[in-house]
Amino acid sequence: MKKLTTPLTGESVSGLRAGDMVSISGVVYTARDAAHKRLVDLLDAGKPLPFDMQGAVIYYVGPSPAKPGAVIGSAGPTTSYRMDAYAPRLMEIGMKGMIGKGKRAKDVVDAMVKHKAVYFAAIGGAAALIARSIKSVELVAYEDLGPEAVRRLVVEDFQVMVINDVTGADLYEIGQAKYKTA
Repeated sequence: MKKLTTPLTGESVSGLRAGDMVSISGVVYTARDAAHKRLVDLLDAGKPLPFDMQGAVIYYVGPSPAKPGAVIGSAGPTTSYRMDAYAPRLMEIGMKGMIGKGKRAKDVVDAMVKHKAVYFAAIGGAAALIARSIKSVELVAYEDLGPEAVRRLVVEDFQVMVINDVTGADLYEIGQAKYKTA
C-alpha cells in the first residue's frame, strides 16, 4: 500500500502504476458532472474557481445525508465517464487526481500522461465503508446542486486503486489481456 498526502504533485504521482493500492490522506474535493460544467464555464469566462485546483484530487461522489453523529452519509463513487468532457481542462490547470469508477476516454488518459495526473478507482458498493475515511466535510460551492455540490473533504487512509497512471497504462485493459491469455 502506497501512501499519498494531498495536494499531489507530478513527482508524487509519477511513481504510481496501474494496479497499485494507495492510501490517500488530506483534502479531497467532491464534484460530479453538473459541478464540472460550472467549473469549466468559470474557466471559459476567465473567472476564478471556488477552490485551488493545483495538486487537487476530485472525488466523483454525491454523498447521502449524514446520520446523527456522523460527518457524512454513504459516499460511494460515481461512474467517471460523465466527467470526461471536463477532466482534461481541469488537468491543464493543475488537477492531479480523480477518484471514481469505470473506464475513462482515450483523450482523458492522454491528458493524464501530458499533465502527470492519475485516475483512482474507489470500490463501488462500499459507500458506507468509504465514509469512515472521511473525517470532515465543508460545503465549498453550488449548494443548489444538493448532494452534487462541491465539498471539501478531509480524508484519512482513503483506500483506492490506480486505474490509469502517468504512462497511460490502464488497469482495465491489463486485466482483460491477462484473462484472455490465461
